[in-house]
Amino acid sequence: MGLTKNSTGNGILDSNLEEIVDENKTVIGLIGNPNVGKSSIFNGLTGMHQHTGNWPGKTIESSFGVYEYKNNKYVLVDLPGTYSLESYSTEEEVSKEFIQSEKYDGIVVILDATSLERNLNLALQVIQTTKKVVICVNLLDEAKKKGISVNLEKLSDLLKVPVVGTIATKKKTLENLKKEISQIDAIDEKSNGKMTQEEIVKKAENIASQVVKKESSKFEKDRKLDKIMTSKKFGIPIMIALLGIIFWITIVGANYPSQFLSWLFGIGKDKLGELFIFLNVPQFLNDLLINGVYQTVTWIISVMLPPMAIFFPLFTLLEDLGVLPRIAFNLDNFFRKAGTCGKQALTMCMGFGCNAAGVIGCRIMRSTRERLIAIVTNCFVPCNGRFPFLITIAMIFFAGSVGGFSGSLISTLVVLAVIILGIYLSLLISKILSKTLLKGESEGFILELPPYRKPQIGSIIVRSIFDRTLFVLGRAVCVAIPAGFIIWILANVQISGESMLSYIAYFFDPLGKMMGLDGYIVTAFIFGIPANEIVLPIILMMYLNAGQLISMEDVNQIGQILIQNGWTMITAINVMIFTLLHFPCMTTLMTIKKETGSTKWTLLSFAIPTICGIILCTCINFVYTLVRLI
Repeated sequence: MGLTKNSTGNGILDSNLEEIVDENKTVIGLIGNPNVGKSSIFNGLTGMHQHTGNWPGKTIESSFGVYEYKNNKYVLVDLPGTYSLESYSTEEEVSKEFIQSEKYDGIVVILDATSLERNLNLALQVIQTTKKVVICVNLLDEAKKKGISVNLEKLSDLLKVPVVGTIATKKKTLENLKKEISQIDAIDEKSNGKMTQEEIVKKAENIASQVVKKESSKFEKDRKLDKIMTSKKFGIPIMIALLGIIFWITIVGANYPSQFLSWLFGIGKDKLGELFIFLNVPQFLNDLLINGVYQTVTWIISVMLPPMAIFFPLFTLLEDLGVLPRIAFNLDNFFRKAGTCGKQALTMCMGFGCNAAGVIGCRIMRSTRERLIAIVTNCFVPCNGRFPFLITIAMIFFAGSVGGFSGSLISTLVVLAVIILGIYLSLLISKILSKTLLKGESEGFILELPPYRKPQIGSIIVRSIFDRTLFVLGRAVCVAIPAGFIIWILANVQISGESMLSYIAYFFDPLGKMMGLDGYIVTAFIFGIPANEIVLPIILMMYLNAGQLISMEDVNQIGQILIQNGWTMITAINVMIFTLLHFPCMTTLMTIKKETGSTKWTLLSFAIPTICGIILCTCINFVYTLVRLI
């Protein structure tokens, strides 16, 4: 059976993915709640024979894979994780459309053995829609650790469809699943009739009570831990402490690989210069390509890559452990009062690694209104590109001469205070948006608190390094290439003995002085739009009247240059605030445009944090000036 266009002309799959489907392949849909191990099952069955794309007209990413079993080929369609087919969210709408299209040969429903009752709601909805179903009860190993056993034979009798138990990491259990899928055509298609949602819930509860047995002592461990992790007293302090630990590890750990990359790229710069001399490249072009483009791109890589390579795996580790959903649970009340929901906390956390990744993560929001609020406010938390600048300023003006562990601890606490300010402002702006441009109340959401699990290191490396770090870095480099060209031109083309970059700084100096900054700082932020990592190098370049980005590893030397150019404690405070509150980088803006399809919301995402930063810095500078006069 092939996968074809539906009656309205909209493809169930996009055109490039339909090419992998033909009349000789069996199409199987893979569906399940989030966090049931569906991706692991999909990867285990299809291996490297996978394709990805977006559902037609939607920003939900889909995966498609092919595998063979007994000389037959199967196309596996990995449907978005969903709790229901009631179409409350985009993910549920996509899954419902696919199930109702009947453009498949069968459906495999993945259930979590540790949370069978909740998962059965979706299974029963699918079964009443089509009988070509195989139930896959996954995570049996996790269930065993928690003292939970599932009677698979009895479950099959009650559901009247085949049931297979799997452990995604064990190939033998996947072979059993393949066997049942190969026999899916033999399933009796007689329907049990339609049930209302209330009946489904009651039936799921009844079935689970008959097939699931729990050893209370093991099962209660998660509940006891959740009493601490999600408590009003300890939940948020633990969350802040975890974030603080991650940032501290990122701060300390990123220094050495950054220095190594900087040294390595320095050697590459010298070798490239020798090559250009050998090729008789004109001096102007030599300087433009090496001191402009090469210097900018390699600076971004050396400063941006190490923190991301540390932060994203740590973030993914929290995800695998089951901590992130609990962070959302702890913050749900705050976000609900702001007119949105706790899922925004997850997208906000992703923004710490990269705001572009956080914007993409906003796809999990149920409504368009809540998704737009999350997108607009995502850059109110600093991404890894802003951390090096924040840390450097904190070390110079707050840690002072304190070095070693104490210095890094002070810097971490200062940066953590900036982050907390960003979270507060994110809630405040969300509230304002929900009462003005995006009126409405939170629709609520289903939040799964998955069991605490042992993390899969291999999966963490793949997801964090390849799916996040390299993806974001690639976009940043693409933007940095033309930026390096423009910055070098402006820094080296002179009019009456002054560079064009200096004239731009003079123009913005009144605005900078009003904010407690100066024109050079404002100009650096403007030309740092390709990537936040180059803001400090541009500031140093202009202060030293150099013709290229300045790379310095010595914090004390950087501090001396800043102080010599008029920086005080109030300058440092306002710079840190404007680092937190200014327009997103070009990569994030491009992502916002792609995700929203709207120039209006892209411009608002640019304007709102920038206006907030200008107002807050101006107010702080005004109060500081007034106190000094008094």
